[in-house]
Amino acid sequence: MKKLCAIFLALALALMATACNANSTSGKGNSSATAQETLTIKHQLGVTKVKKNPQKVVVFDFGVLDSLDKLGIEVAGAPKNNLPSYLAKFKDAKVENVGGLKEPDFEKINAIAPDLIVISARQAESYKEFSEIAPTIYLGVDSTRYMDSFKENMDTLGKIFGKEAVVKQELDNIDRAIENLNKKASVSDKKALIVLANEGKVSAYGPGSRFGLIHDVFGVKPVDSNIKASTHGQSISFEYIVDKNPDYLFVIDRSAVVGGQSGAKQVIENELVKKTTAFKEGHIVYLDPNYWYLSGGGLASVAEMVREIEQGLK
Repeated sequence: MKKLCAIFLALALALMATACNANSTSGKGNSSATAQETLTIKHQLGVTKVKKNPQKVVVFDFGVLDSLDKLGIEVAGAPKNNLPSYLAKFKDAKVENVGGLKEPDFEKINAIAPDLIVISARQAESYKEFSEIAPTIYLGVDSTRYMDSFKENMDTLGKIFGKEAVVKQELDNIDRAIENLNKKASVSDKKALIVLANEGKVSAYGPGSRFGLIHDVFGVKPVDSNIKASTHGQSISFEYIVDKNPDYLFVIDRSAVVGGQSGAKQVIENELVKKTTAFKEGHIVYLDPNYWYLSGGGLASVAEMVREIEQGLK
């Protein structure tokens, strides 16, 4: 009997050891899974290791801020000066003001101790300084391949914040709207000119430029295909506008969103421009600079940009 008890005791101890082993192995598996929550993000300025679902995020790109808002993601810090009016909620005290778009407050950013910093073109030169504080990724839109780079940026946000399905749905909606707009624009022989009005001066933008998606993606034909593509546009005169005589004139008022004196309508609709087909047919379209100048490349802004052009072509 004693021998039989000893055998049962040995078996029980063996089973306990196996269970402990299994728990230990299971624990190691959980640790491995946790370690895998770090993502490797490739972007224009390098490769950055980013923790999935970062809790403290500092955003310097209004298009990304727009997108995070759409996805229901809170941010810890953003540049509050010149915030697009539709993103005014980020002026809330719980969001730290981290300086200007071109003059970041590195001391404030460091105090936040962010898990992730998102920048774009205006902060590119300071990438190294940002990276010394926290993992930093560049999510600026490339105007020469606008929609591709926009979608890549949104896919990146989806992966980081576990919002892949929502991002896909939003992008699908935008694609359908663009397809409808493109069909409408491509069958028309009407031609357009895109201009930026700034403190009484006017610059033109054509295909491949900052606002060139109107031509390149939306399908609106340009009145001049030889406009030099640049960030600041090609400086033009009002005589140039009369000479090109566009059927549609799309106007973006920079002064309205950067603290200058707004008044693009008074500047544009002068005696010279009134001679154009665009004016005579009521086709001078004033686009919202919040979307076009400040926060392009966002889930909300791109959808609104498509809508504005679609309505403008009516």
